[in-house]
Amino acid sequence: MVAAIRPRKGGRGAVETTLPVGSGLSSSAALEVAVALALGFEAEPVTMAKLCQRAEEAATGVPAGLMDQLTVTAAIEGSALLIDFADLSMRPVPIPEGAEILVVHSGEHRSLDRTPYAARRAECDAAAYRLGPLGRLGADAMLGLPDALLRRRARHVVTECDRVRWCATALGAGDLVDAGRLMSASHASLSEDFDASTPALDGLVQHLQAIPGVYGARMTGAGFGGCVVVLGEPGAVDLAKLSTPAWRVRPSPGAQVQVL
Repeated sequence: MVAAIRPRKGGRGAVETTLPVGSGLSSSAALEVAVALALGFEAEPVTMAKLCQRAEEAATGVPAGLMDQLTVTAAIEGSALLIDFADLSMRPVPIPEGAEILVVHSGEHRSLDRTPYAARRAECDAAAYRLGPLGRLGADAMLGLPDALLRRRARHVVTECDRVRWCATALGAGDLVDAGRLMSASHASLSEDFDASTPALDGLVQHLQAIPGVYGARMTGAGFGGCVVVLGEPGAVDLAKLSTPAWRVRPSPGAQVQVL
């Protein structure tokens, strides 16, 4: 980040966080944005997010996406953020009252540079090269791919984009049951078609889905370990009875400088 911003003055700083590292909760994006703000870099959210994305790829070699950085910079309090990556347009989707959002750790820590994340990106790029932008395709488009593995990867992306749009509609209508159903379907696709899950993540999702009052659950982030996000009724999940760390969370505004 320092190399990307090239501040005129140097200094010393300390980093403190309550966000678990290597858990699929965007800790790297949070650090990047925090450093940019601390160094005095000012820009609108998309420009800030792109700078952070370039810095992360330079530091790790991982072809990371832009969702984490955009969420950290452009979040709206009380809302989810619907992002169209074709044009980077964003729309806040208010979270209905009566919804409780939990994050539960699977107990598996991971670092993306030691996972098949880059291979999944390459597989999606190969499918898109043959079919066109996957987020704009219909559900049957991947049938034109002769490679069975690429068909599975493309099917996940195409159906996931649909699920995201449908979930935004469900939240807008206050339909938490349908939103939760779509979250659970998302995890199944990530596990079966994208091969981005693990037995620990799958087992935790199944356990949480079986709790009365839980509408749905799916892994967070790029997968291969980390956390599960849960949508449910308030108090449906007793955090004290879980064997791994868990947190109740709420949608907050984007990152900002606080002068103490």
